[in-house]
Amino acid sequence: MRDLFHRMTQGVPVPVFAATFALGLAGGAVFWLAGVPLGMLIGALVTVAAAAVFGVRLFGSLPRVPLRWRDIFVPVIGLAIGASVPQDALAQAAGWWVTLLALLLFVPVMHFAGYQTYRRLGRLDPVTAFYAAMPGGFIEALSMGEKAGAEPRMLVTLQFTRIVLCIIAVPLAFALVTGQSVGSGSGMTLPGQEEGLRTIEALALVAMGAFGWWAAVRLRMPAPVLIGPLALSGAAHGFGLIQAAPPEWAILFTQWVIGTSLGTRFAGMERVRLWLGLRLAALYVTAAMVLAVAVALTLAGPVGESIPAVILAFAPGGISEMSLVAVSLQTGAVYVTLHHLLRIVLAVVMARLGAGLLPEREVSARGAPDD
Repeated sequence: MRDLFHRMTQGVPVPVFAATFALGLAGGAVFWLAGVPLGMLIGALVTVAAAAVFGVRLFGSLPRVPLRWRDIFVPVIGLAIGASVPQDALAQAAGWWVTLLALLLFVPVMHFAGYQTYRRLGRLDPVTAFYAAMPGGFIEALSMGEKAGAEPRMLVTLQFTRIVLCIIAVPLAFALVTGQSVGSGSGMTLPGQEEGLRTIEALALVAMGAFGWWAAVRLRMPAPVLIGPLALSGAAHGFGLIQAAPPEWAILFTQWVIGTSLGTRFAGMERVRLWLGLRLAALYVTAAMVLAVAVALTLAGPVGESIPAVILAFAPGGISEMSLVAVSLQTGAVYVTLHHLLRIVLAVVMARLGAGLLPEREVSARGAPDD
């Protein structure tokens, strides 16, 4: 039994694993009961991140959980988004080309603005500033940046805090500006949640989540853990083959796991560099959100989507987390996810094209970058 737990926790001691998730659950429950938008996600993230930054030890270790556990539950978001796909989805998507084209301008503008901010205000070297400013593709940015000789700690800090600040700020901003609750406290139910989930429907959702993830990995799709289940669920719901959606408790559970997992990423970060990264990322996210609002006010009408949906589509957060906000608001979840998927692809492609313009950097003592 001990060996089984060891494999499940990927080497994280069981007491540390359990205590970290318990800490995330406690923080999430407090925020959720207080009515904070996406309270379970934000509460777990903030509580665990604070413990990690201030060196709180859980059974002799900083907060730790297996990072792959997050992936196990992200398909729930994809299935929930797919459940909101209407039968006229293709007809609606035909009108989205305006904002999809707008991303061709948005991505390079934000990359350039971020680069200048990190170079001039943060005084970072060109390579670190360039890859830290990528407005999408967290894993790809880290991989390409480290190979090019970027400073790993600051690169991780800036890319990760960009995502975290969006996760926290966007739901709160929507709640403050619109007065509309975001998440489980909103009292909304997703399509397919009105009736109880039958066993056969639950098995069908699990099968779509597992097979969709597997197929997307084999096809090398971006964000396969989200996109694969979303595609299968969307097709099944769009053709009227199924009406069921993941229950509310599953989405709350997913928020808890994702928030706790994200919070542990702050463990070991130097406080001085972390505060610098937070200030720089806050400027970056603010500029991106101002531009996103401008795009939404200009183009929401032509694409036939709500202003909140367009803002979410251009917010520089993680695809899973921004899609979760869209699901909670019941506003254009498929629209938002498609735009974030394209944003990631554009960010990676443009970074590869622009990397040749960077000044050459001396190889550090860590050794030559990989070819």
